Amino acid sequence: MTRPNLILHIDELVLDGFPETDRALLAAAVEAGLARLLAERGLPPAWPAGGAAAHHDGGAFEAQPNAGTARLGLQLASAIYGGLTR
Repeated sequence: MTRPNLILHIDELVLDGFPETDRALLAAAVEAGLARLLAERGLPPAWPAGGAAAHHDGGAFEAQPNAGTARLGLQLASAIYGGLTR
């Protein structure tokens, strides 16, 4: 069975309290985390008809001190994916 291609465009990701120097690393970690979650779990049942959502609130999470960008990116990806399933 061939999997359909998925293009996910995040226009804006608002991260309060994170240094500007970590933006690129966090973005890459979020992208990798979302790609993994979507590959493992597929599209959430609540995904909008037609595939487009004007706005999505990924919710909030508590970042652990010194967690590192890879771990924070995975937390962010999980929060975004979890929000899509609500």
